[in-house]
Amino acid sequence: MDIYIVIPAHNEEAHLSKTLESLAEQTFLPKKVVVINDASTDYTQKIIDQYSKKYSFIDGVFYHSEKSHEPGSKVIQAFQKGLETLDNDFDVICKFDADLIFPKNYMEKIAETFQNDPSIGMVGGFCYIEKHGDWVLENLTNKDHIRGALKAYRKECFEQIGGLKSTMGWDTVDELLAQYNGWKIKTDTSLHVKHLKPTGKVYTKTAKYKQGEAFYKMRYGFWLTLIASGKLASKKKSFSFFFDSMKGYYNAKRAKLEFIVSEEEGKFIRKLRWSNIRKKIGIR
Repeated sequence: MDIYIVIPAHNEEAHLSKTLESLAEQTFLPKKVVVINDASTDYTQKIIDQYSKKYSFIDGVFYHSEKSHEPGSKVIQAFQKGLETLDNDFDVICKFDADLIFPKNYMEKIAETFQNDPSIGMVGGFCYIEKHGDWVLENLTNKDHIRGALKAYRKECFEQIGGLKSTMGWDTVDELLAQYNGWKIKTDTSLHVKHLKPTGKVYTKTAKYKQGEAFYKMRYGFWLTLIASGKLASKKKSFSFFFDSMKGYYNAKRAKLEFIVSEEEGKFIRKLRWSNIRKKIGIR
C-alpha cells in the first residue's frame, strides 16, 4: 500500500524536525512525504533541506499563500499546492500538521486498517498535548472524529468527496461527505500522537466568527448550529465563543454565502447529525 503525505508548514522550526524524524522512523515507511514551506521566515526551509538530503522519500516545496492565517483556508491552500506536485500513484493520501510526533507503528497501523476493511475511507489516531509534564488527550477530540492535524484518506474516498475544502470546517465536512458516499470513518484509540502546538494559537481575531460561518456553509440550520456552538463553547470553556459562533452563522446567512455542500448532501448531514444527537441522549 503506497502512502503519500503532505505537510503544510509555516514557521515550524521548533517542531518540524521532530515530525519528520518520527515519520522516518516508522516501521512502515510512506512512499512520499512533501513538506510545503508556506513562506516561512525562520529556519523551516533549512530543516526541509536537511531531511530531503537525508531521506529520498522526503521533498519540499516553497509556496506563498494568503497572508492572513484564517482557519482552514491557508493550510488547505498549501496542502493543494503539495498535492499538485505529486503523481496519482498512491493508495492513501495524508494531510499531516508539522508539529506532531507519531508513534513508530502509526503508518503500519493505518495501512493495516485500510487493507483489512475496504469500506473504510478515512483513518486516524488521537492528538495528545502536554500538561504539567503528562501527555493528555486534547480536549477538542471526539472519539468518532479524526482531527484535522492527522487525516488519512483512501484514494477513492478522497476523490469522491472532491478533495479538501479551502474553508473553516474542512475537517468536519470531509467526514460527513465520506459517510454520504457510503464510507466508514475509523479512529484508533491505541495511536497516541503528540501534538506539540495546541490548536488555534495563531488564528487572527477576525477568525472568531468562522466557526458559525462554517456551520452555515455545511447547511446545519439554526438548531444544529445552536447545539454545535454550545458544545464547542463548553469544550473551550468560553461563553464568548458561543456568541461569536452564532453571530458568524447569522452573518453568513445574511450575506447568503455560498454553501460547500449540495442541498441533498445538506439534508443527509442534518439527518446524520440529529441521529447522532438522539443516540447520545438515549433516544432512538
